[in-house]
Amino acid sequence: MQQSKLGNTDLWVSRISLGMMSLKGGSTMLNTRIIQEAYHQGVNYFDTADLYERGLNEDMLGQVLHPVRDKVVLATKVGNQWNSDGQTWNWKASKPYIIKTVEASLSRLKTDYIDLYQLHGGMIEDPIDELIEAFELLKKQGKIRYYGLSSIRPNVIKAYAERANIASVMMPYSLLDRRAEALFPLLQRKQIAVVARGALAQGLLLDKPADNYLQLRSSEVSHARKQVDRLAEHLGVDTMTIVLSYVLSNPLVATAALGIRTLAQLHELQPAIAQLRTLTAAERASLELGLRRLEFTDHLL
Repeated sequence: MQQSKLGNTDLWVSRISLGMMSLKGGSTMLNTRIIQEAYHQGVNYFDTADLYERGLNEDMLGQVLHPVRDKVVLATKVGNQWNSDGQTWNWKASKPYIIKTVEASLSRLKTDYIDLYQLHGGMIEDPIDELIEAFELLKKQGKIRYYGLSSIRPNVIKAYAERANIASVMMPYSLLDRRAEALFPLLQRKQIAVVARGALAQGLLLDKPADNYLQLRSSEVSHARKQVDRLAEHLGVDTMTIVLSYVLSNPLVATAALGIRTLAQLHELQPAIAQLRTLTAAERASLELGLRRLEFTDHLL
């Protein structure tokens, strides 16, 4: 598995990583096997959140990866608090909450430190400087190594990029969803890495029937799929290789976090992982040809 440096840190992460939200039900035999097999395939970056299944997801990851803790990069998130009904949650953005909540994540993950602690969302109305103080304090205490942001709000991303020492931003990025590129110049100047989610565009660039996607019509999605098929045939690789290589060819993208739910999906990834390549500018342009580029429309100021 190829690896890349996560922004301006000393963390080296696998180009393909595991997004844990798809693994539901806690430490089942299937979930355990998926995590273990992903690790043996070279995945070393695992992304979870305290929100996922009210902490069970973190607990599962801690149990499975504890024997190889020093060989993996653990990323989790904070900022959402479950309500007493057990079904809904609310945004909880404060310095005391972050400092308190990290202890539960450390315990569930069975570790003394978290490699990457991410704010799970964020609003421009938050006490941003106070939240930054919380993350910086946790770094000083050695409870986290680095901190980042998981957000799709341009105004929030800009605020943290300009005011905090964030290592990364986790956001959607794919051939169909290039909205993140509007923020890339700022992130590049600040040496902030991108953790891409949604790289497979819900499978619409692979084997699912064409459908509307964000602001794109199904006909536009079908057009993009044909471009992918054409380049895959030309290069003699499968379509998943092209879809993932497109995302990872951008030098800002450190890793593509994929949601894997079955062993079959994990096994389907193996050829693509082996064939990952940096697409040339001309190859990227051929994929983008005739495809409308989306832009963020909310949370701009």
